[in-house]
Amino acid sequence: MTAALQEVAGTLALLVTAAALLAGLVALAATRRPAAALPVFLDLLVAAGLLRLAGEPSWQALATAASIILLRRLIGFGLRTGGRTLASTRPDHPARVPDLRRLLRPAWRA
Repeated sequence: MTAALQEVAGTLALLVTAAALLAGLVALAATRRPAAALPVFLDLLVAAGLLRLAGEPSWQALATAASIILLRRLIGFGLRTGGRTLASTRPDHPARVPDLRRLLRPAWRA
């Protein structure tokens, strides 16, 4: 690849990284929910990592993009599953016992 293309891709990756930070902060201020703002931030970081791969395809750039994607997936999974466990362990909310009859008998037969 030409040096000009690498420079443009690097600059775009830097701009997308700055936009990711700004968009994440705006989403956090608007929703006041980190679970909604964090995916916005991480998705734009993934885009910046892919832009960096387009400019300079090296093993370090590939490992960086892969680690951001892995981090995005792990954080998303943790936020989806962690919210349920935190709500169920609060002392002011008793733990719900699942109704086993609903599991054994379909709803249409009730």
